[in-house]
Parts: sequence; C-alpha cells; structure tokens
Amino acid sequence: MNIIQDNNLIKRTSKKYIQSVLSKNKSWKILDIGCGYSANELATTICDVQDLSKYYKDRNFIKLEKKQLPFDDNQFDFVIASHVLEHVEEYKFFISELERISKKGYIELPTKLEDNLVFENKNDHIWHMDFDDVNLRLLISKRLQHFEPILTVSMMHKLRENFKSSFILELYWENKIDYEFVENTQDSQKYSLIMMFRKFFSKKIRSIFN
Repeated sequence: MNIIQDNNLIKRTSKKYIQSVLSKNKSWKILDIGCGYSANELATTICDVQDLSKYYKDRNFIKLEKKQLPFDDNQFDFVIASHVLEHVEEYKFFISELERISKKGYIELPTKLEDNLVFENKNDHIWHMDFDDVNLRLLISKRLQHFEPILTVSMMHKLRENFKSSFILELYWENKIDYEFVENTQDSQKYSLIMMFRKFFSKKIRSIFN
C-alpha cells in the first residue's frame, strides 16, 4: 500500500496519519533512527548513537558507530527521523543516507518558534528548519537565537497538545528529500520577551481603567 502515488516528493503530513498507514502495513521493515527512548511502537529496527540495547532488549537495536548508517541500500520500507536532522552537522550526508536505505519516510522537526522558545535547544540544535509549500522543499538555515528561551521541554510538550502546527513540522517524503540551504540575511536581533510581556500587561491594565 502506497501512501501517495507521486514520485520524488516531500510534503506536509501528520504523525497520526503516518501511524495509521504504518499500522496497515504489518510486513514493512520500519527503521526509527535517533529516537532515544521514544521509538515508534511499529518500528522493526531502532538505531541510536546511545547504546540502548538493554532498554530495547525485545527489539532489534543497532548502535550507530559511524556517520554512514549501518544498513544496506533500500533495506527498509519506511524510515522515521523525529527531531534528528536539526542536530546533525553534516545534514547533506545524513539526508543522502536516508534516501539510500529507504524510498520513503517521515521527518519531524521543530519550527523556528519552538526552537527559540525552549532552553535545551539553544545549545543542542545547529539548524533551523522551514518548509516551502509552493515548491515543496525543506528549507535549512543556520540556527539563530532571536530571543532568550523561556520554556522547558516538558512545558513545550504541553503547548504542543493545542498548538502543534505552530511548533512542529511533520513531513512525508518519497524517493528524494528536496531541500535548499538558505543564508540568513536578517540581523540576529534579539527580542526581549520580558519587554513584550511588560507591554502586554501594561496595555491590559490601561484598558481596565479606560
């Protein structure tokens, strides 16, 4: 069963939809790479830089030792890479490796907004990700911090429940991951969230007495 019929594409999707497709294809070989302790329940193989073999003792776990993925060409029917690409310095090589080992997959990434809001992202992430809905292309740029982060990962998880599209990019790709590196032309001006909140509450207070 194919998710879509077009060739060489990348497009927006939803994790819920992808999960429903995977659940209907029990015979698929599915790789979840870089997932840490949160591997997809339908993944037949799990790969991570950490040795999590004891955690995944009842599943096929492979520890990643080199930048080249330890799998044969087209070994998998589907590959999942959730919150991985923004960490990878050699993103071009990593993307080519995903294309080598599978013909389709799911990529999940933080939006620029989430990336700026969360404390942990400030030092852990290298790239900002966006999506060109006209040309169907992943846009990659060097990460910039536009304001001081104010949220923890757990707080962001709660916000995602109601504002997921604002914080998460969910993408399906087939045959080829079309992407473009975009140079940052904007000044890395930092905005003060404290000043924003101060102006917001000041306006609210004034409206009470008007």
